[in-house]
Amino acid sequence: MNELRSELVSLIKIQEWKALKYEVGKLDAFDVVKLFEELSERDKIIIFRLLNNQQTKEVFKMLSHQKQQEIIDGLAENATKITRLLNDIEPDDRTAFLAELPGEVAQKLIQQLSPEQRAITNQLLGYPKDSVGRLMTTEYVAVRPEFTVDEAFKHIREFGQDSETLNVIYVVDENWKLIDDLRIKELILANPNQIVDELINHQFISLNASDDQEEAIKLFKNYDRIALPVVSEEGVLIGIVTFDDIMDVADEESSEDFHKFGAIRTAIANPLKARIFELYKNRVVWLLALVFMNLFSGAALASFEDVIQSVVALVFFLPLLIDSGGNAGSQTATLMIRSLAMGDVKLSDWYKLIGKELVISLLLGLTMAIGVSLVASYRAPEVVIVVTLTMVLTVLMGSMVGLLLPFLFTKLKLDPATASAPLITSIADISGVLIYFSIASWWFGF
Repeated sequence: MNELRSELVSLIKIQEWKALKYEVGKLDAFDVVKLFEELSERDKIIIFRLLNNQQTKEVFKMLSHQKQQEIIDGLAENATKITRLLNDIEPDDRTAFLAELPGEVAQKLIQQLSPEQRAITNQLLGYPKDSVGRLMTTEYVAVRPEFTVDEAFKHIREFGQDSETLNVIYVVDENWKLIDDLRIKELILANPNQIVDELINHQFISLNASDDQEEAIKLFKNYDRIALPVVSEEGVLIGIVTFDDIMDVADEESSEDFHKFGAIRTAIANPLKARIFELYKNRVVWLLALVFMNLFSGAALASFEDVIQSVVALVFFLPLLIDSGGNAGSQTATLMIRSLAMGDVKLSDWYKLIGKELVISLLLGLTMAIGVSLVASYRAPEVVIVVTLTMVLTVLMGSMVGLLLPFLFTKLKLDPATASAPLITSIADISGVLIYFSIASWWFGF
């Protein structure tokens, strides 16, 4: 890649545009995107201008929103190139780009679209954020059930040039109501004179334009499809969603949940390129909230001052015990949040999991209690019973908190990933302190 970059930069310096265009034309879209990471803004724009139409569409789609914005800004003096780019890229990719821009900027770019593409874009932007309607493309091929296979292929050759995928062909009636979908393989293997209606069974999976994008992820996972049709409330085919678009959404959702579970407000795409204030802003709110929450731990400790002064050895085991509860809770929460997100566990399943988690956490607590009792018997034999009982109870408590918080957040219509590890740890800390010193007070007679 370094040799390629040096070669292209040299051609730019001596203004060998023909040779540069030839070399750039041989590159795969992925290689161009990787190359852009090492080029200056000026050189990046020059190379982007020399890409052919197919490369332009593919490269623009693969760039981050920030880099897409840089490309559009860099092409500001070349209105023709911007107009061609925005009209040529797939409607779903264009919608995703425009949705991230300030309204005024987005409207200016929309005005540069052809009337047909402008209508499509306004339609897609009209759907709620994170809905399937924002993801779908209107570029697909549909045939009528009365077509012969030969007529269907003629129709595909005539109208399939701009289709996002030809792996699946849709069958619609005269009112564009979806009847079924056919894999292209089924058409290829059929007799040319056979009627399309004879190939279908009227059993198909579809999405509604108003469905949440997470619903689309579940359907793609369960049914192993390359593309899924999107229909209106009346069952009219209005677009399709492809697997590559769903993979992008799944990556974004996973990244967002991962960041939330770490108590970061919004996902950070690349911490190397993010601004210091952006990183600070995304992390400080939760951390500040947790500071005030942990004041309860301090208050709990203060209330057991007499016990601590009389049995100083208790302090040695305090971090170990409360951290164990927090760690157990974080493990359980990770499993529950992932299962809820993937649809493996439903909100109504919470009571089925409590019994199982009680048994598991009890076994874990007993195992860890054996370990800590061995340490205590050597370090401070007088507190063996206290630390052993505390370990079992704190692991049980932490696990229950980790299990129930995601379900509670889901019930309250909040993202279960917000039940983050630091939040669970803080709750486990407070309850761990209370459990530990309550048992100590009882055992030592305070």
